[in-house]
Amino acid sequence: MPRRIGLAIALWALPLPAVSADTATSAGDTAWVLAASALVLLMTLPGLAMFYAGLVRAQAVLSVVMQCFAIACLSSVLWLAAGYSLAFGDSAGGLIGGFGKAFFAGVGPDPVRGAIPEIVFAVFQMAFAVIAPALLVGAWVERIRFPAVLIVSGAWLLLVYAPVCHWVRGGGWLAELGVMDFAGGLVVHVSAGVSALAIAKVLGGRRGFPGSVHPPHSPGMTAVGAALLWVGWFGFNGGSALAADAAAGMAVAATHIAAAAAAMTWAAIEWIRHGKASLVGAVTGAISGLAAAASASGFVGPAGALLLGAVAGAVCCAATDAVKKAWKIDDSLDVFAVHGIGGAAGALLVAVLASNTVGGPGSGEGVTAGGRIGVQALGVAAVAAWSLIATFLIVKATDALIGGLRVDEEDELVGLDLAAHGERGYDL
Repeated sequence: MPRRIGLAIALWALPLPAVSADTATSAGDTAWVLAASALVLLMTLPGLAMFYAGLVRAQAVLSVVMQCFAIACLSSVLWLAAGYSLAFGDSAGGLIGGFGKAFFAGVGPDPVRGAIPEIVFAVFQMAFAVIAPALLVGAWVERIRFPAVLIVSGAWLLLVYAPVCHWVRGGGWLAELGVMDFAGGLVVHVSAGVSALAIAKVLGGRRGFPGSVHPPHSPGMTAVGAALLWVGWFGFNGGSALAADAAAGMAVAATHIAAAAAAMTWAAIEWIRHGKASLVGAVTGAISGLAAAASASGFVGPAGALLLGAVAGAVCCAATDAVKKAWKIDDSLDVFAVHGIGGAAGALLVAVLASNTVGGPGSGEGVTAGGRIGVQALGVAAVAAWSLIATFLIVKATDALIGGLRVDEEDELVGLDLAAHGERGYDL
């Protein structure tokens, strides 16, 4: 099994090869990646939409769903037009792809990275390009103008996500260094988490922050959304093996174990602190474990996943307090603390947890854990720095372009459901 997992890892790290039309594809692998694509889309619609919507006031629930839905549509069109080409087109110095695959030019039945057609690979990656900018919604809920949502999300996809994806997944400079990111801990979670922190800092807090912010209006809705995210994550991580094989099976197993361990850890911390374990805390803990598993799931065994989840639950729980209480930043739904810190924890810990001693396939012949940690730390730092700087510039430019990011105080009080969309989530 370690040999088969190692083969999958090697295939994933390679740039897209040039292949002939008569190269065989695998019906089984293709079917699995198509199913995984649907599971990853399920993570945004309806998973993330419900998870976030339950955490806001009742007057803003539809605005959150609308933002997730609109970002999904916008990201899909941009991925077709240029995003896929920038991420997976021919590299320009290892930094960004070109426009040779714009509008999926030449993307068809020829297989890539194993035995799946490139069009299937492009659709699978499109689902990732949908959820990555949608994660940013958690940073600005209840106080941002809808045009700003679209502009920031679209620009972020092309200027932050696509380059980072190329660095790691498209044969760019981090891939050449051998960075380990099986399913997007760096590409999706670190980039979105750090970007969310920058957005929240520029935008400012919600009314009443930090002293009197309204509690989640529907923890039950949040739990249902988290459950859909958990199921969808099997496609997110398991599908990243790009084959229906042992690597996919191990990735799914590691994903599930990490989520369960993180949820139990977060709930235990709450119990120790307050004598009660909340539903919102438990499901948020599960998401932190899933985020940590994104980088590591294809490189660790079950024991490693258990340790990974426990660590992720503890550090992400601590990070939520640090961001809001110590840093005084209203990252409203804890995108940085859960996704940014969780993704970074997974990206760093995989260097150790991939060891054979904890059931992983090993770091590769002649590669030490110390050397691997250095590469992983460089990957985290580079992705975080680019995401922070580029997002700050995007937000500032958008602010100047449309004359302000925030809705006025009256609209914020009334709620964005009615103020921005003319609808109500509930007949209050």
